[in-house]
Amino acid sequence: MIVERAYAHVESYDDGEWPWSLPCVRALLTDGLRFTAPVTFLVGENGSGKSTLVEVLAEGFGLDPWGGSHDWRYASPRARSKLGERIRFDAAPRGRRMLGNWSARTGFFLRAETALDALEREGFAPDSVSHGEGFLAAFRGKFLRPGLYVMDEPEAALSFASGLELIGHIDRPAGSGGQVVCANHSPLLTALPGADVVEVGEHGLRRTARGELALVDHWRRYLADPGAYLRHILD
Repeated sequence: MIVERAYAHVESYDDGEWPWSLPCVRALLTDGLRFTAPVTFLVGENGSGKSTLVEVLAEGFGLDPWGGSHDWRYASPRARSKLGERIRFDAAPRGRRMLGNWSARTGFFLRAETALDALEREGFAPDSVSHGEGFLAAFRGKFLRPGLYVMDEPEAALSFASGLELIGHIDRPAGSGGQVVCANHSPLLTALPGADVVEVGEHGLRRTARGELALVDHWRRYLADPGAYLRHILD
């Protein structure tokens, strides 16, 4: 692992304004986010703040908030966010050298909505392959060395079979001293053995077992009986 805890200190803020209005951000300011496994999945509804969390983690590590590797720091014109400027890390034993030496850092940030630009910048030519194939090319080419790999909904462009391949790519750096933090909506990804699952919501941040996630329960029941859900949606 690289990071044991992420936290931020802000002297004053208006909890009615974004991002301070997000319960998960206030939890980050109060208690921080501890990492207890090489792979952490952040799971929550749209608007819960999980994408905000992974973005500031990437920023704090020096990765472009629009995505890409540590070789392309701030290729986008967007300035670092107020929260990203304040994020700090407590290093895990293996991460002390990397966090203490900017040039020693290795990592990658993949976010679904800006992935095409980032993949093109990294030389994966997304115009010549499908969206999902571009994602997989990045995983195959970049998730090789120990480092911090941050992802926001990487399953968005992937089929079931490709999602299974992604699990292997997530496990590879984690097994060699690296670390992965991934925001997602996928019951497929969260099944990775040994992964830590943090549920993001109105409660802030809460560790939970995969089997206790509402996400998993809803998918299980929907696949067993789609009509039980669709009768409330369709006339």
